[in-house]
Amino acid sequence: MKDSYLPSDYLPIIVQFILAVGFIGGTMIVTHLIGPSRKSKLKDDPFECGIESVGDARTPISVKYFLVAILFVLFDVEVIFMYPWAVNFKELGMFGFVEMLVFMALLLSGFYYVIRKGVLNWEE
Repeated sequence: MKDSYLPSDYLPIIVQFILAVGFIGGTMIVTHLIGPSRKSKLKDDPFECGIESVGDARTPISVKYFLVAILFVLFDVEVIFMYPWAVNFKELGMFGFVEMLVFMALLLSGFYYVIRKGVLNWEE
């Protein structure tokens, strides 16, 4: 088994990367050149899910929406950390259990702070 790799060992990966980027770039250029270019007011009109857009897209959105989204991601990542811990629970022993208790205490203290600040209260 080799302990060190030579630059020539990476040549197949570099060639594959260059071919992939070249194919993507070439495909984008060729389709732009040979594709139809029909401009009209109806075609250039933005839409979402087939529903006509109403109003301005730059209306301000409440910061609470973003705070709830960030909290969702935070607690979702927390669950991701718990899966490997649960799988290796027996091997980790008491040390792993105490570490998870510390992790959960920190997480729940953050959750307590969020509740005290009223981030999850929509009526204000």
